Amino acid sequence: MMDYEVFKSIVKGKFLSYMPPEYRDAAVDIRPVQKVNQTRDALTVYKGKGTVMAPTIYIDDIYGHYRECGSLEAALRDSAERYAVELENAKNCVPNIDIRHLKENVVMCLVNTEQNRGLLAGVPSREFHDLSVIYRWDVEVMPGVSGSITVTNVVAEMAGMTEEELFRHASENTRRISPVSIMPMRELMLELLPDEMKSMFMQESSHAEGRWVITNESRINGAVSMLFEENLHQLAEQIGDNLLLLPSSVHEVIAVPAGMAEGDPSELAELVHGINMDMVELEERLSNSVYCYDKDARTIVLAVESPEKRLDGKGAEQPLIQEDRGQR
Repeated sequence: MMDYEVFKSIVKGKFLSYMPPEYRDAAVDIRPVQKVNQTRDALTVYKGKGTVMAPTIYIDDIYGHYRECGSLEAALRDSAERYAVELENAKNCVPNIDIRHLKENVVMCLVNTEQNRGLLAGVPSREFHDLSVIYRWDVEVMPGVSGSITVTNVVAEMAGMTEEELFRHASENTRRISPVSIMPMRELMLELLPDEMKSMFMQESSHAEGRWVITNESRINGAVSMLFEENLHQLAEQIGDNLLLLPSSVHEVIAVPAGMAEGDPSELAELVHGINMDMVELEERLSNSVYCYDKDARTIVLAVESPEKRLDGKGAEQPLIQEDRGQR
């Protein structure tokens, strides 16, 4: 089975031969694109000089299909057929990206700083411990269908907005567009599980007791909700304790009362690291660290900063070091 780089060059040379006849004279462009937590090779087909926007397909997805089916021809054929459908759909997709609408529709999300150095070099951002706030622009891609694009330095300059202005507007818009949701983990699991599994979960859900899920109503990029301190304060006051915050993904954070946590925060950080590596897709990982919300100081500090700052397993293994911040 050929390696990835050889496969990529073959795809570039042969992809159009599997496309519909009207695309046989098109141009194929393969370029690296910075996505959250990873760089991916994006393939785009451009037909005619007037082409401004076109969908992309990722070479690693085609390669994964090739490795599964064992057939180069099948992988190319299936991928080209799928891409042709996306090209046809794109003809009816005209995103509303009037730069004047950015201020009212910019929102924010959190990414891991070390894992996203390449991405962060080209976008407005601000650091929050080992994380960074970046901005996304909610747009209507077609009537009734919304999507979002990352706000780059170029987009911010076109809009005449500084990072400080982006943060101010995004803070307000994120609360409005994606309101914070904090609910007991047990309640969320019962909501998500199919009916036939709920009774079993009720009998074996002791691990979910005393844990809350901090996210937003859409449950997409909801981990940024932990930046809205007033919501953390309300929860901490309700339970009468500081909160240990475990970043389970970019979509949510798990809150545990500091006094109820089993073991010390270093053990929790090891648990977070293990779950990230074994159960969370790379593009959805947020951090291997554990944070603490101090309800009296009303601040979030690092309880344990993991030496594994990267999320792809490429960092050097080192012992976890607990910071004594007097969080309990």
